[in-house]
Amino acid sequence: MIIDPKDIATARMHALLLGSVTPRPIAFASTIDKDGNVNLSPFSFFNCFGSNPPLLVFSPNRRVRDNTTKHTFENVTEVPEVVIHIASYAMVQQLSLASVEFPKGVNEFVKAGFTEEPSLKVKPPRILEAPVAFECKVMQVMPTGEQGGAGNLVICHVLLMHVKEAVMDDAGRIDPFKLDAIARLGGDWYCRVSGDAIFKVPKPLEKKMSIGMDQLPRHIRTSRILSGNDLGLLASVEAVPLATGFNDDAERLAFQEAQALGGEAIHNLAHQYLEQGKTELAWNVLLLGQIK
Repeated sequence: MIIDPKDIATARMHALLLGSVTPRPIAFASTIDKDGNVNLSPFSFFNCFGSNPPLLVFSPNRRVRDNTTKHTFENVTEVPEVVIHIASYAMVQQLSLASVEFPKGVNEFVKAGFTEEPSLKVKPPRILEAPVAFECKVMQVMPTGEQGGAGNLVICHVLLMHVKEAVMDDAGRIDPFKLDAIARLGGDWYCRVSGDAIFKVPKPLEKKMSIGMDQLPRHIRTSRILSGNDLGLLASVEAVPLATGFNDDAERLAFQEAQALGGEAIHNLAHQYLEQGKTELAWNVLLLGQIK
């Protein structure tokens, strides 16, 4: 299916984008207008874009349906300051409530039941219950168009960061399991960054050099069993290892049984080990399985 944005309605393109680019982190942004009215609203067009200086960017887009602008956009043009919060799963229903398009001047802190805490360096208050909050100075607002769906990139310089100790680990880093963050998908769907959704992938850059998939032995590279993820793990080594024996009796028996069944069984066994994070053992099975 090939889709040209010029050939479809903006609403359709909007839905396709939001359904594809997922999960998107959420900027739960509190702002204030020139008269002192507080606004609180979530935006999933959001990410960090630098650490020196620390920069966050989010976009309160023009509404697709009627091309109107959002209160957050209007506020940051009047008072160029914002507090961006990271929302946890414990806040998701309140966050959803804050996304309701209440009339201008209505305080979503009150509507959604959050506690206003005075910020230290900016005028908008912060959410006391949020696990992480960034007090920011708005450096620039960049409109990308004048039609419905056009973005308004709000470039924010982080002046101060608030982190609850409850989400930190012993090394002083933010623990993703304790943070329990939420993110947006398409339509009414969200996701929760917890449990099996969190996993580690060793960084190849931590090694001197990886061999890459093009240097994998042909019988491995062209396997009908091993997945792209499997091959990526195997190709992350610095050099093709030497085949060794098995010190564990259960591993030796599993290999002998796979070898008796033939090539695909060998690759299936290697795949199982790779799913368990046992890359060295998978290499051993694949190399010994080729030795006649």
